[in-house]
Amino acid sequence: MKDLSLHVLDLAQNAISAVADLVAISINEDAVSDRLTILIEDNGKGMPPELLASVKDPFVTTRTSRRIGLGIPLMLAACRRCDGDLEIVSSLGSGTKLTAVFRYSHIDRAPIGNMAETLVTLILCGINEKGSVDFVYTHMLNGRTFVFDTREIKAVLGADVSLTEPEVLAWINDYIKEGLANLHGGVQ
Repeated sequence: MKDLSLHVLDLAQNAISAVADLVAISINEDAVSDRLTILIEDNGKGMPPELLASVKDPFVTTRTSRRIGLGIPLMLAACRRCDGDLEIVSSLGSGTKLTAVFRYSHIDRAPIGNMAETLVTLILCGINEKGSVDFVYTHMLNGRTFVFDTREIKAVLGADVSLTEPEVLAWINDYIKEGLANLHGGVQ
């Protein structure tokens, strides 16, 4: 995948499929320690130990529509290509926490990509048997932080307005882009 945001999209969709109602996505760009860390954590159904032990294998998937699961193996390859690694912690009934680490300055590290579009897409497809999934997106850059939380937007809009309304999605997209631009000193 050409951007890390596409990996985030794929892995967060796993959380939606795992019946999470809250998915936390965190990106920490730390130039001082030369580390980029992406964390995706959910409160879904979690994985049994035997699946967790083999989930990095591309020929292991819980999907019935295909026999290959490439999301985690592709993210793992992207991490290792950039002097990093991937860790997954999960337990049944408690959810899953995936941590991907990259050397920030590595020449082969893919750009982060368009996280605003990624989040808008997740909001659009973020419905499972529990209902609408909430997302908390935290982006840190050398000690500065931007946070977007769908629960706050829902509280302001009230129950009568859906986050999937086109005007709301456009506002969310612009809000995230502006927040990230400000985080990066006006340059995105």
